[in-house]
Amino acid sequence: MSRRREVLREYRPSFGIELTPDQRDTLRRVAPSVSVAPSIGMEDRYDLTPSSFIGAVRLPGLDLVIEPKVPMDRVMFLLSYATGRWWNSQQADLAGAPDLVEAIIPGFVAQLRAAFRRGVPQGYRVEEDALMTIRGRPRMDLLAQRRYGKVPPIDVVYDDFTEDILPNQLVRAAIARLERMPVRNAATRWPLRAIDNMLSGVEVPSFDPRRVPAVRYTRLTERLRPAVELARLIIAGASFDLGPGVVGAGAFLIDMNKVFEDFVLTALRDVLRVGPETLVQGARGRSLHLDLTRRVPLKPDISYWRDGRCSFVGDVKYKLIEFEGYKNADLYQLLAYCIATDLPGGLLIYAAGEGEPFCHEVVNLGRTLEVVTLDLTATPASLLDQVAAIAGRIETQATSAHAA
Repeated sequence: MSRRREVLREYRPSFGIELTPDQRDTLRRVAPSVSVAPSIGMEDRYDLTPSSFIGAVRLPGLDLVIEPKVPMDRVMFLLSYATGRWWNSQQADLAGAPDLVEAIIPGFVAQLRAAFRRGVPQGYRVEEDALMTIRGRPRMDLLAQRRYGKVPPIDVVYDDFTEDILPNQLVRAAIARLERMPVRNAATRWPLRAIDNMLSGVEVPSFDPRRVPAVRYTRLTERLRPAVELARLIIAGASFDLGPGVVGAGAFLIDMNKVFEDFVLTALRDVLRVGPETLVQGARGRSLHLDLTRRVPLKPDISYWRDGRCSFVGDVKYKLIEFEGYKNADLYQLLAYCIATDLPGGLLIYAAGEGEPFCHEVVNLGRTLEVVTLDLTATPASLLDQVAAIAGRIETQATSAHAA
């Protein structure tokens, strides 16, 4: 049975798309980020407007592809930089990919091959079991509670050296999700299946896309980071419909808002040579509030901390959103951050085309709100140069505020 294919563009409405009631309802379940509205004057046709999520949606009899507003190769550069810098070796292959799924698979395969070049990684995993002989450490509490001192069996805890460890489980789970998404060239999947066969002894847990477990890397496992972090991103972006009667419905969508923010934070940390505890994302681990009763928490995208004090604050916006009757919300938000941190100013970083570079002097408050932009259509080298220039401003502002 042939499948129809429709191509959408992020933030751009597509009018008069034919959908059956089943396709319409499934789309709303697996991809709520896509606005679905009945087309005026037409039956069984709908106006679809994606938000910042790009990727692919598989519906019964229909594949929807949501393209980014910037070139796909730039999207892949942003993704790769934030998840392990795997772009350079795959740039030529990724640039010509027709959509996000087929663009991400070659990069994922390349990183898996690099990670598993010396074989499938193994590690120790803590196991608890009831055995006929002693292995590891006996659970004396369970011997008393469950066995009343009668042995065997003996409740024990031991470390098992195995391939069935979290990094490998994440890789298999990511492969399983990509297998369920539409690709125009079936041969794209073959390398993934070969790697999946190598991991046949590894469990495939059902990870919740909203809470993908993080991996703690060591000196010995650092080589796995690009592949595993990309696997975590794939899992987080995948969702599948479990509704009755629906077969093969699902979505692989990545939020460009988060991609842009993660790239900017990662690149700024590299230039400034600081870690996440200094250049903090989302005020993680910090306490910022707008009011004295601490009922209005604030979570700026970027804040720079020295000696327990915030010396710079900023926000990152991929898309300028204007609410009806409520303009300049981003500037109001940045002003709140400046007030809460008692800083003389802040920085608002837009993707080019979403805001104009400008320096706003706030009346009566003596604070400065600066707007800068990053051109995402520029070459990777040029884009990183733009980030370096912004990092220089951050360092200057942070040093000045810290000295005050």
